[in-house]
Amino acid sequence: MSLLSERLAQYTVPQQAKAMGVYPYFRPISSDQDTVVTINGKPVLMLGSNSYLGLTNHPRIKEGAIKATEKYGTGCAGSRFLNGTLDIHLELEERLAKLVGKEEAMVYATGFTVNSGVVPCLGGREDYLLLDKLNHASIIEGSRLSMAKQFKYKHNDMESLERFLQKCEPDKIKLIVADGVFSMEGDVVNLPDMVKLAKKYNASIMIDEAHSLGFFGENGAGVCEHFGLQDEVELQMGTFSKSLATIGGFIASNKDVINYLRHHSRTFIFSASITPAAAGAVLAALDVMKEETWRPKQLWANTHRMLDAFRSRGFEIGHTTTPIIPLYVRDNIKTFMLTQRLLEDGIFVNPVVSPAVPSEDTLIRISLMATHTFDQIDQAVEIITKHATEMGILK
Repeated sequence: MSLLSERLAQYTVPQQAKAMGVYPYFRPISSDQDTVVTINGKPVLMLGSNSYLGLTNHPRIKEGAIKATEKYGTGCAGSRFLNGTLDIHLELEERLAKLVGKEEAMVYATGFTVNSGVVPCLGGREDYLLLDKLNHASIIEGSRLSMAKQFKYKHNDMESLERFLQKCEPDKIKLIVADGVFSMEGDVVNLPDMVKLAKKYNASIMIDEAHSLGFFGENGAGVCEHFGLQDEVELQMGTFSKSLATIGGFIASNKDVINYLRHHSRTFIFSASITPAAAGAVLAALDVMKEETWRPKQLWANTHRMLDAFRSRGFEIGHTTTPIIPLYVRDNIKTFMLTQRLLEDGIFVNPVVSPAVPSEDTLIRISLMATHTFDQIDQAVEIITKHATEMGILK
């Protein structure tokens, strides 16, 4: 055995979880991503999907993907930079820029490659990145590739952010990067106060709208629209893998920023183009999102119902106000056990354990869809309460 294989063979955490019968990952689904999915031939209530608007099986979006495939084929066989730009890519970028109130947009193959490819481009050795400690992993990876000096401020703590801004040289670029809705905790960025600080210290802001696009703001453009601060945020990022029902991502900003990124962002230049099917699906999803306005309204109704139910039963759910609901367990093994017991009882949730979070902050992550019914929500709360009580998680 090589030294590489010998060293990696020492990683046995998954095997240990499997031996205990609580391994919670790579659970194969044999149906579409709906409120009820099929796992091992059995119906399971899906409370772990990011399909917030419930669009992944919408007939118009399927049709959009099929028609694009019929016209353009299954792939572009190259990057956008060279042979892989289609006219529907340009149409999509124009639609997205208009949605979020920016001059231009760029579409990437995945949301992860947006952040990991944009963040490193936006500052040199003498400049500064200021990052929320609970930012998404893709932002973290992007920051690791950046030459800029970096500060991580306390989560959503504007006093902490200001202390770091005071340490920055006034004539250097200062870029604040944060999630709009934090993907595990479900709380919303304090954008109004962040904008005030950005103005005070001549800083720029980039907001990741992955978990807010589609249901925040009058047009579903995200938290920047929700707060009426789109003009104050220099860069907005979004993904297609949540509300928009497929895969991919985008960055939107002014013409000068986008022009620079088009010619410097390595994950854009050296990645194959988003597929025609994905581009066609997003274009159709944008139409559906605009027309079927009941979806975000129902998603918020579902969110308030489940939040109220969990709070009334004494669950610890942190500061969430969104369809992302963390139920804190604060123990790795108990988190795995609760996930498995819920699956056996017909409920799919996602465990979040260390090293993704500290061991004392482990949780199960619930995410709601517009297409969930109140009956499904009420049933889920009862089942989760039952198991949490039996396991001593809910006192």
